[in-house]
Amino acid sequence: MVICMKINYKSLIINILIPVGLGALVGFLSGSSDGYKDMIQPSFAPPGIVFPIVWTILYTLMGISSYLISQSNSPYKEKALYVYYLQLAVNLLWSFVFFTFHLYFLAFLWILLLIGLVIWMIIKFLPISKTAAYLQIPYLLWISFASILNFSIYLLN
Repeated sequence: MVICMKINYKSLIINILIPVGLGALVGFLSGSSDGYKDMIQPSFAPPGIVFPIVWTILYTLMGISSYLISQSNSPYKEKALYVYYLQLAVNLLWSFVFFTFHLYFLAFLWILLLIGLVIWMIIKFLPISKTAAYLQIPYLLWISFASILNFSIYLLN
């Protein structure tokens, strides 16, 4: 069954710009690009240029998901969006813990919290919009990888 909904382009763009814009701002303020190259990194660490590309894609997917949830008629959408904004705040604060304050072990614990919140978000999104939930799978996979990278950097630095 295909449900066609009219796209509210203004709302879609705003929903995408919120995570993309905040992510770019936090990246700039936390000094993430400078800090990453100065660390001792494990052999599987991707080059620094990969991160802004991947995060732009993931934040765009987050924005699309939040748009799908916000446009739904579900009585559960406010709770789902609460979890969405909570995980987004935890996501954005991680950069400061890791790059600004160099608290690598705390950042590792923080990213584990983020993984839990993203799983919770996916669970909340699923009954409202399977598409919105499934769009978050790459994000969950990426932060799972990032948690391993974070822990390895903690051990090496």
